Amino acid sequence: MENNEELIRHLTELRKRLIIVLCWFGLTLGGGLYVSPQILIYIKAQPAAVPIEWNVFSFTDGLFVYLRCAFVLAVLFTLPVLLFHTWAFIRPGLTEREAKGTLAYVPASFLLFLSGISFSYFLVFPMMLRFMMRMNQSIGATETYGIDRYFGFLFNVVFPLGIAFEMPLVILFLTRLGLLTPSRLRQTRKYAYVGLAIVGSCISPPDFVSHLSVTIPLILLFELSVLISVRYYNRKIAAPLPSGG
Repeated sequence: MENNEELIRHLTELRKRLIIVLCWFGLTLGGGLYVSPQILIYIKAQPAAVPIEWNVFSFTDGLFVYLRCAFVLAVLFTLPVLLFHTWAFIRPGLTEREAKGTLAYVPASFLLFLSGISFSYFLVFPMMLRFMMRMNQSIGATETYGIDRYFGFLFNVVFPLGIAFEMPLVILFLTRLGLLTPSRLRQTRKYAYVGLAIVGSCISPPDFVSHLSVTIPLILLFELSVLISVRYYNRKIAAPLPSGG
């Protein structure tokens, strides 16, 4: 009976927090729709987009671009709220020290995601755009770009790197759970390098400089993740065990 009451209480709290997150998402989506024209004008004014004419090939292209822009903003500003309520939901099962340590994940995750998006938008995306345009010009193709395809390409480049920049937090979290150790990370380093090189080649133009400009930051992120994991693991090992009784 007590177990059922406990389960109902947890489900009620989870429902309440999900409603708060969804309401916040709806508000930020509405705000995103309001500011989307200014954001799209800003994007069009960037050096990578200036020489490109944005064409629409159906009546709904402009609408879908507005919605996609608003959705990205809503996800970006809902992420810290979602992370905070996730932390608040699991907070009763954590010690005071664990609660303080995991609360720092909320702003850190948001800043890392924002850094990944900024890096990919201001550096990787312009490189890919220039490369693709040169390829099209080299075969004598007439360049007519649709606004829907332009933004589809943009989001396919930006979001994977935004997620990839979460790597240090993910590895630290897995280390906290005991699923990863520094020795295990060192053993898998060469495989991680190969995997990151493959990821870098998939989201960068197939020329050596562009490939390195994406792969090297990913490898540096992995090494930073290993360093954070080692420091946390060493502190955990050095920490005195709580005395019984």
